[in-house]
Amino acid sequence: MATFREMRVLEIVEDDALTSEQKIAGLREIESEARGLQRAASESPMNDDDGWQDDLRQVRLALDKLGATEPKKGAASL
Repeated sequence: MATFREMRVLEIVEDDALTSEQKIAGLREIESEARGLQRAASESPMNDDDGWQDDLRQVRLALDKLGATEPKKGAASL
């Protein structure tokens, strides 16, 4: 069964009304949100398999298909 994020990724990728740049921007938003939720879940002792890794993989695959490059990484901030 597909997760909500997987369905949202598919919806963005298949939307012919969006340009590639718009699709990439939408996928980056999902990626950022999923990473934040993954970090939060990793701090919880409740569940080792938070499921966010699969969602992030789906987003990354979609970004790769669109030809998106990895954004430059800046200095980490606390």
